[in-house]
Amino acid sequence: MKRIAIQGETGCFHEAAARAYFAGERIATVPCATFPELFGRMEADRELLGVAAIENTIAGSLLPNHELLRRSALCIAGEQLLRISHVLAALPGQRIGAIREVHSHPIALMQCGAFLDAHPAMKAVERDDTAGSAREIAERGLAGHAAVCSELAARRYGLEILARGIETDKHNFTRFLVLADPARIPAEAGARPADKASLVFSLQHARGTLSKVLAVLSFYDLNLTKIQSLPIVGREWEYRFYVDVTFEDPIRYRQAVEAVRPLMNELKILGVYARAARIGGPADDAAAGEAGVDARITE
Repeated sequence: MKRIAIQGETGCFHEAAARAYFAGERIATVPCATFPELFGRMEADRELLGVAAIENTIAGSLLPNHELLRRSALCIAGEQLLRISHVLAALPGQRIGAIREVHSHPIALMQCGAFLDAHPAMKAVERDDTAGSAREIAERGLAGHAAVCSELAARRYGLEILARGIETDKHNFTRFLVLADPARIPAEAGARPADKASLVFSLQHARGTLSKVLAVLSFYDLNLTKIQSLPIVGREWEYRFYVDVTFEDPIRYRQAVEAVRPLMNELKILGVYARAARIGGPADDAAAGEAGVDARITE
C-alpha cells in the first residue's frame, strides 16, 4: 500500500486528487496541517509520496509551494488536474432553509460567492479547511450549520448533501503535483512517457538574457506553458524564474537544457514527468471527478 502525504483533513481535495492519480491502487493518505509539514514529513521519510497543489485557475500560483519545492530534495513524479466542485453538506435531515451558518476555508467561500449571496440568511464563517469544517459539524452535531466542501468529505463524515455544484465558476481547476524522493521516481513515473518538465533558474544580470533563454527553448521546439517569477531574498531586483515546458522529443528537450545552461547562474530541474490529461470543462471532467470520490473504496 502506498502512503501519500496530503495537505488538509481526510476527505479534502488533496485526497481526491491523490485517489484520482493513483486510481486502481491501494493507498493510505497521511494528512498534514500545512504544506511545510508535508514537505518536512517527506524529507524525514523517503518512502512517503506526496500530493501538493501548485496552482489554481482562479487563485493563481501557490507561490510558497514553489519555494518549498525548490529548497527540498524532492522531485515531481507526475501531476493531476482536478475540477474543484463544492457541495453544501449538513447533518442528515437538515434543510437549506434551516441553515444559519456555513463553514469553510475562505477561498472555498469566495468560490461559492454567488450561491451564498442568493441565501443571505446563511452567515459565512471562515475555517482552516473544507474537510475539517465537515468533520467538525459531524463530530459536534451542529444543527443549523453546513459546510462547503467536496463530495468526498461529505460522504466521509456522514453528512447529507443539500446542494451540489455550488461553485460560481464551473471551470475552476487545481493542478496538483505528485512528489517523490528522486530514488523513487522511476517506480512512480507511470506508463506514459515523460513530455513535461519543471525548471527553476536565475539569470545573469545582463540585458536581454531572459529573451535569449526563451528563444533557445522555442528553437528546440519546447512549448512554454507557465512562467512565474519570484524575488530572490537578499538580492535586490533579482529574480528566480519557475518555468514549465512541454515537448515531443526528449532528446531535443535535453539539448535545450544544455544550450541554456551558459545563460544561467543557477538551474534546478524540479522534475521531468508525463503531463496530466487535458480536461476541457465540467462535462469532460465528470468521470474524473467521480473517480476522485469513488476511489475511496480501494483503501
